[in-house]
Amino acid sequence: MAAADSPSAALRRDLCSRGIRLAGKMRADVVDLLDAYVEQQGLDASAGVAAVEGVPLAAVERWDEQTGTQRLLENLAAYRAFRALLAQMLEEQREQLGEADAGLGRALAAVLLQVSAFAYHLEELLRLESRGIPGEEGDAPPPPPRLSLFEQKLRGLGVLRELAQWAVRSVRDLRQLAKPSPAPGLPESP
Repeated sequence: MAAADSPSAALRRDLCSRGIRLAGKMRADVVDLLDAYVEQQGLDASAGVAAVEGVPLAAVERWDEQTGTQRLLENLAAYRAFRALLAQMLEEQREQLGEADAGLGRALAAVLLQVSAFAYHLEELLRLESRGIPGEEGDAPPPPPRLSLFEQKLRGLGVLRELAQWAVRSVRDLRQLAKPSPAPGLPESP
């Protein structure tokens, strides 16, 4: 039996396929949320936002040189950070608007659930790869300094934009991981 046909390889491909679908759905929902967020917060969609502290950037130098495990670990760290940031955004949203805009709060909560589910999915992939799951102690962003309402809005915009980029990167990473590895001693097929 070739390495690509082993049960663990088939399971990895299945988990990657499901992860790709999850990331695609998450990206679509984040883009919809981003549009609603910009409108609700009275922001300009083209507003420039500095990098948000605590969120790793989705862009990577030498992406093709990363191992599958490195890709999974970076994705997991990012989604854990997003989970904390989205929870904070949801809390701020409730404080700012109360129940005035429950729709935006529900959309934020739904994306937060998707991010949590995706992080769990990545942990399952890491377990399959026989890698230990890193603890979450260092993954949470530091508590932000007290920001003005406008700064909170801009930070939220930056978080959602970067989350959309991470969803794209995650699809790319999972596609790379799903590729069958050649059997030892056999040349790779083109």
